[in-house]
Amino acid sequence: MKYSRSDAGYETLSEKPKIVAGIPAFDEELAIAKVVVHSSRYVDKVLVIDDGSRDDTGLIADKLGAKVIRNERNQGKGTALRTCLEWAKEVDADVLVTLDGDGQHDPEEIPMVVDPILKGEADVVVGSRRFSSQDKAYRRFGRRVLDRVTGVKVNGVLVDAQSGFRAYSRMALQKVKAAESGMGVDSEILMIAKEAQLKIVQVPVTARYDLPSSSTHHALYHGFDVFFSIIKFMSIRHPFLFYGGFSAIMFVVAIVFGVQTLDFYAKEGRVVTNLALVSVSAGILAFLSFFTGVILFTLITVLREKR
Repeated sequence: MKYSRSDAGYETLSEKPKIVAGIPAFDEELAIAKVVVHSSRYVDKVLVIDDGSRDDTGLIADKLGAKVIRNERNQGKGTALRTCLEWAKEVDADVLVTLDGDGQHDPEEIPMVVDPILKGEADVVVGSRRFSSQDKAYRRFGRRVLDRVTGVKVNGVLVDAQSGFRAYSRMALQKVKAAESGMGVDSEILMIAKEAQLKIVQVPVTARYDLPSSSTHHALYHGFDVFFSIIKFMSIRHPFLFYGGFSAIMFVVAIVFGVQTLDFYAKEGRVVTNLALVSVSAGILAFLSFFTGVILFTLITVLREKR
């Protein structure tokens, strides 16, 4: 059975679609073999981004028939994932599936993740990880916070913003251009997909965190990295809203402390230095933030018009 991309999705023709898998990996020699072998059963080609590994991750993947692109030094998940997206376009893939190299995702679920794209129901499919009683409280809390900060919803339900188990259609590959180099890339891609009005769907998937190669001990760093990546994304994509919002907050602070300063002066005939300094400082920040937002908004608008 063949599928071809149309505006409505994939329509049945006479050949099967070209599906490829992209696997960012860093020091994953304990798990990469299983991930590559099992993924190969459901895709036409597997790409492993050996992101500066100090072990035999790349060598193992290469021996198992995967295409391996090696970074001489660790450049971060965002850079590795961006390479996967570009490679998928170069090989003219109909669908790109991404999954982590540590074995936390089950390659046997690839058909389930790809299916909505093949049916024309989605451009981006996110594997939504199910919580279990064994998941640690900090993990559940962190995921909820990051999902809410990312703010992408499907049918009123927040998308699992940090799930790396995803599928991208040919259309999504053309429109998603991530810039983030760190762990915040997954959230960035979701927000870009939402802005581009791509069809996003979630499907439930399993995830394991009891593996020796899993990077769960970096949870706190991961959380901060993602949070600040989202802040950076918002400041660049929506500068007037971001800086204007901060300006409004600072303006209110300046007014509140200014009124208190004047009230003390009226009652006691003296200026409370601390209150006055806070009011003046907040006022300066309000004006600087406002004009920064205006300037960036203008520059970005001009750049978009020239595309």
